[in-house]
Amino acid sequence: MPKRKSGGYIFLAQVADHGPRHVHVYHDGRFVVKWDLENGRPIKGKATGRVRQLIEELIAEGKL
Repeated sequence: MPKRKSGGYIFLAQVADHGPRHVHVYHDGRFVVKWDLENGRPIKGKATGRVRQLIEELIAEGKL
């Protein structure tokens, strides 16, 4: 399970998890959003502009 830290957030993605491919985002130990990486939208919760930016950066770096 890739675990990345960026901008004070923790991003967890499981390689062999159910589809669509997604990431769970936490801040200060609290769930923020479950983000659909395939369709670029939230599955559960809300993503701030900052969280979306961090997700895009991690994708561009090949870390998600």
